[in-house]
Amino acid sequence: MNKKEIVICLGSSCFSRGNRKCLNVIEKFLKDHNLEDKYFFHGSRCFDNCAKGPVLKIGDEIFENVRVEDVAILLEKSLRVK
Repeated sequence: MNKKEIVICLGSSCFSRGNRKCLNVIEKFLKDHNLEDKYFFHGSRCFDNCAKGPVLKIGDEIFENVRVEDVAILLEKSLRVK
């Protein structure tokens, strides 16, 4: 079974602008919903979109200006989890 991909930008701009905290929220969300076996969550250095960071990619969709308080809702919608 191929895992779907979730990629968080860990470039210095995105990391310092909030992805450091988003990283923890995503890991906890996947664990709490027993999704660790279905999704490959990893970091990437840059999406070349620093001005619109923090950046997060879920599947083929890229989300810009991601706020830590919106991450769980974003994941619920994108992963169709309740």
